[in-house]
Amino acid sequence: MHIVITGAAGFLGQRLVARLLARGELKGQPLHRLTLVDQVEPELPFSDAVEVEGLALDIAEPGALDEVLDARPQVIYHLAAVVSSAAEEDLDLGMEVNFDATRALLDGCRERGLATTRLVMASSVAAYGGDLPAVLDDMTALQPQNSYGTQKAMCELLINDYSRRGLVDGCVLRLPTIIVRPGRPNAAASSFASSLLREPLNGEEAVCPVAAELALFVMSPGKVIEALVHGAEVPGEALAPFRAFMLPGITVSVAEMLETLRRVGGEQALALVRHERDPRIEAIVAGWPARFDSRRARALGFGGDRDLDEIVQAFLRERA
Repeated sequence: MHIVITGAAGFLGQRLVARLLARGELKGQPLHRLTLVDQVEPELPFSDAVEVEGLALDIAEPGALDEVLDARPQVIYHLAAVVSSAAEEDLDLGMEVNFDATRALLDGCRERGLATTRLVMASSVAAYGGDLPAVLDDMTALQPQNSYGTQKAMCELLINDYSRRGLVDGCVLRLPTIIVRPGRPNAAASSFASSLLREPLNGEEAVCPVAAELALFVMSPGKVIEALVHGAEVPGEALAPFRAFMLPGITVSVAEMLETLRRVGGEQALALVRHERDPRIEAIVAGWPARFDSRRARALGFGGDRDLDEIVQAFLRERA
């Protein structure tokens, strides 16, 4: 089994690499080669059973993935992306990386006859927006209200059409907001959601840029990685007729997150949160829906977190 991961140096990419190497197989086949692609050469984990190679590539450059696709991988995880706030600030960059590079990847598969290659792409809750029902499902019309969501929605439609035509075997996972991410805040509009818990629990200050009543649809890093692995194994016929769907997250308000922080970290942790509304962040995040009917994902075998306490406890165990 040869697997390619774009965006492999990122947060999810690194965790996915570790999980795949720990498993040693995918779809019942032994893993023998892992190709890691990112703008900077990814750190290569040691493995005495799997050939691991790292490539520093700008996937937006024409032909950047030609050699990678010439090797005819069985699975491609497409995680590379310009995140929400950055895509909103720079339309051209977002289009080049989030959409143009995805189309080039699909056409590369098409040109090489990689019809059975499973392409798993990470999409986002940001693909939704506008005037929405109280509870959404996978067939709710996509009306993204920012460039990042629009670019992801376009990719979803393209992957579904290429799969319908038998040119590739696509599976698109719409990711909830991921908490609690380790490390430092990034350019994603949702970055504050992890920061609200992570920094105070580490004894550092955090800024809350949105109203306390704002609700988010969230999922833990561990459950997202489990979903990515499972996304490569779901039979293609079970994914039709539309191959994009929301993973089973949970709905939490910022107020509930702060109460969980107080309960776990005490008043001293809660006191480290400073409330400073940011209209730019709030305008992006407030347009993301927070309640989904995820029965389709669960029927396909995808699991989710039980509650916010479980998510926070998983973070604390990992940090220890």
